[in-house]
Amino acid sequence: MPDPDFAAFQAEALAEGFDEVLERVWAPGTVLAEHTHPFEVKAVLVQGEMDLEVGAETRHLRPGDTFSLPADLPHAEHYGPEGASYWVARRNPPGGVR
Repeated sequence: MPDPDFAAFQAEALAEGFDEVLERVWAPGTVLAEHTHPFEVKAVLVQGEMDLEVGAETRHLRPGDTFSLPADLPHAEHYGPEGASYWVARRNPPGGVR
């Protein structure tokens, strides 16, 4: 893990009812076109930069910035030239991931 604060993020997310906490690492320049997830997410960017597009709004995120997305919300992700990593907590819908 890139920082010992991962354990604190994980403990907080699990206490909030999230099911799983992991680190995601994206290669430089990765673009994820508009998509959805069948689970709610809460995340904190720990390295690199990314743009998060939700509808007409784009947020440019840097290390330490957080974001949350409800399940099934269309969004796109664009990672900077150095790539990025973030910690993400996932809350699956009742009955598990569809």
